[in-house]
Amino acid sequence: MTRFSVQADPAAVDSWTDLARRCEVIGVDALLAPDHPGVAASPFVALAAAASVTSEIGLGSYVSNAGIREPILLATDLATLDVLSGGRARFGLGAGHTPAEWEAVGRSRPDVGGRVRRCVAVAEAVRALLDGQEVDVDTPELVARSARLERPRPVQAKIPLTIGGSNARLLRWAGAHADTVGLTGFGRTLGDGHNHEVRWRAHELEAQLDHVAAGAAGRAAAPALEALVQLFQVTDDAVGAVADLAQSLGMTESEVLTAPFVLVGTEDEILAAVREHEKRWGITRYAVRVSALDALTTILPKLRKD
Repeated sequence: MTRFSVQADPAAVDSWTDLARRCEVIGVDALLAPDHPGVAASPFVALAAAASVTSEIGLGSYVSNAGIREPILLATDLATLDVLSGGRARFGLGAGHTPAEWEAVGRSRPDVGGRVRRCVAVAEAVRALLDGQEVDVDTPELVARSARLERPRPVQAKIPLTIGGSNARLLRWAGAHADTVGLTGFGRTLGDGHNHEVRWRAHELEAQLDHVAAGAAGRAAAPALEALVQLFQVTDDAVGAVADLAQSLGMTESEVLTAPFVLVGTEDEILAAVREHEKRWGITRYAVRVSALDALTTILPKLRKD
């Protein structure tokens, strides 16, 4: 079954708790908060508030930057959220990309390889801590000495892990170990430290999926595939709605509309695109912005009938 999650910055909505209630009522799978210290609200504080007014919806960061987050602190936040929510925490992690976030904690941003190694090390350490293990690590990427999460202990036996990114090595690791692979379609980070080149063409996405599949070889169940949607719009003129975006990316309108990172068209066209993405690529999950919520109110019931 196709699932939609909503990513929202608590500082960007009139009422965060009202948003949480609304997402739960219409059947959103999870409410996700970005994790960008200095320019976004604290995700775990906000998600704990959302937990207090909901009972079913999943709650997680999307995604935390492994480069600046320490495993014992992440594990403590996750376990606390899991307890306060009655077992609804989600663990979202990525390698990070914004140089200012490293500078703010007195570090220099590593190269791609270093960021990926750190991300894998943090993911493994947090999982071990949540499992009740003691963690001792001393590598160039991560140092943790006799770290142990004694309390609080999480409610879930295993908090679901989403790894977001497009790096080949990270996708292979995610294929082998994550519960969900968050496909961003991002390429090289641009000079502003925030925006990216994109890898949205069909052959580029298929190359990313090949890495996930290679990592998942031998697993009893492959991870779910989730696309981070950059543009969601209900319109009678899909081609016109993506024309400027296509031009800015150097892609054709058809290429943009084929990508799972864009869901634009009439409701029926969006539903058809979602079905095609599952058939062609196995994508069954989407993370969208708050602006998609009105459309989801009518689209989600239709998806449940499939």
